[in-house]
Amino acid sequence: MSAIAAVEQVLASLPAGVRGPGGAVAVLKDGAVVMRHSWGWADVDRRIRFTPATLFRICSITKQFTCATMLERHPDPTMLNADLAAHLPRLAAPPSVLHLAHNQSGLRDYWATTVLCGATPESVFGPDDARVLTAKSASLQFAPGTRNSYCNQNFRILGELVQDRAGRDLGQLMRTHVFDPAGMPSALLCPETAAMPDGTIGYEGSLEDGWRPAVNRLHWTGDAGIAASLDDMIAWEQTIDAARDDPASRYAIQSAPQDFADGTPAGYGFGLARMTIHGKLAIGHGGGLRGWRSTRFYVPSERISVVVLFNHMADPGAVAGSLLGAMLDVAVPQAAPAADPAWAGSYRDSETGLVARVAITQANAVQLCFGPGSETLDPTIDGEAGNTSVRLRRDGGNLLMERSNENLRSTLVRCEGEAARDIEGTFHNAEYGATFTCVSAGGVLYGAFAGFLGRGLMEPLLPVGPDLWRLPCPRALDFSAPGDWTLEFSLDRTRLTVGCWLARGVGFVRV
Repeated sequence: MSAIAAVEQVLASLPAGVRGPGGAVAVLKDGAVVMRHSWGWADVDRRIRFTPATLFRICSITKQFTCATMLERHPDPTMLNADLAAHLPRLAAPPSVLHLAHNQSGLRDYWATTVLCGATPESVFGPDDARVLTAKSASLQFAPGTRNSYCNQNFRILGELVQDRAGRDLGQLMRTHVFDPAGMPSALLCPETAAMPDGTIGYEGSLEDGWRPAVNRLHWTGDAGIAASLDDMIAWEQTIDAARDDPASRYAIQSAPQDFADGTPAGYGFGLARMTIHGKLAIGHGGGLRGWRSTRFYVPSERISVVVLFNHMADPGAVAGSLLGAMLDVAVPQAAPAADPAWAGSYRDSETGLVARVAITQANAVQLCFGPGSETLDPTIDGEAGNTSVRLRRDGGNLLMERSNENLRSTLVRCEGEAARDIEGTFHNAEYGATFTCVSAGGVLYGAFAGFLGRGLMEPLLPVGPDLWRLPCPRALDFSAPGDWTLEFSLDRTRLTVGCWLARGVGFVRV
């Protein structure tokens, strides 16, 4: 079967396989469009069709455009380091601009810390809120340059630094330096997420339960604020491919490998992630907000680009991988060995203090819950389990975890024993001005955060082990909710450490 026929076969299965209101996909080879297709509805109520010209929230794909604009304005972005202090006034030694651009800053993600400050999923979060919350940062979760942790306000700050230096709106700068040169006429910075300029709707729900417009009331800029059409994104991919042999091109500089401070290769730089898909290096990014999911990547060795846009919550990464597999004529992988059921259980990560949960799926794979969502790891014949960026192996009753993209190697210590229930009370964190309240209602322990953004929802606490609990957070302001918060109480119950994958090591004291 030819590559085009294989891609068309994948395309034919899309509407039934990823049920949702609408979507758009494109595949390019050698800079030429192999497939450009859209289907369904941009607005199911008004019966507006989803077309390749329909505007779409590309969300975190914005980050590479912010960095592109910065590099066009400031080929040596370190000149902006002196401006960082105004955004992070409480940090004695703030990270550098390059730490921000490579997600190595050590800052806690502000969409996670909004939960600590009392925000609820449909809260209003404006630019003033962002400035206040960012300025509260008085500590880091790791030394800059030593680890990678996804952090949205890294790129919000970068955008504001560039905007302030230029004395011009960031959207205007993106138009001048990126959109117009790339031939992206309808792309624009669209910070307010409550509505789209052309009326396109993002949806939550399912085929079984029905679709409903997703409610978003937050304000994005350099981190995730761009709206663009499929045709705009095709132009972007063609711009990338056209400059493929120019080492001085903007995208070549952005996509070059980066390192951590110890010289270990990093998997992220200038708003772009390096990943392995079907054995090939792909460079790109995904994005999401409630009602919107997207991904794009370029495979340099094959000169193949894939773009997938959904105005619902299906997984665009899986579809993009299938399209690339069709282009590469990838064989169906052989079944992996069965996972060891003895791995299942709850663990505490020795470095971050976070709870990790391991389960064995019906397909005999290992499911690791450490960050938001879960990661599927395939068992190997040598007794390990992993994917392209995460590896686990047994160490007695514990597990050794390696997360190469984050430069994190640590031990997951199995949690054993009962969780003591004498944890009711109110605890305060001075850095964020946040409180955590734990109460018993009918014999069930509940917890909630509060702060300058309001009072959060009461959620049931889930026991893990002695002094260790989980607080679920399935929904938050951003699409990627923090997931479970780990709550670790001191033996005398006077202190509490709270953390999640995006925001670790936040200390509270009993009031």
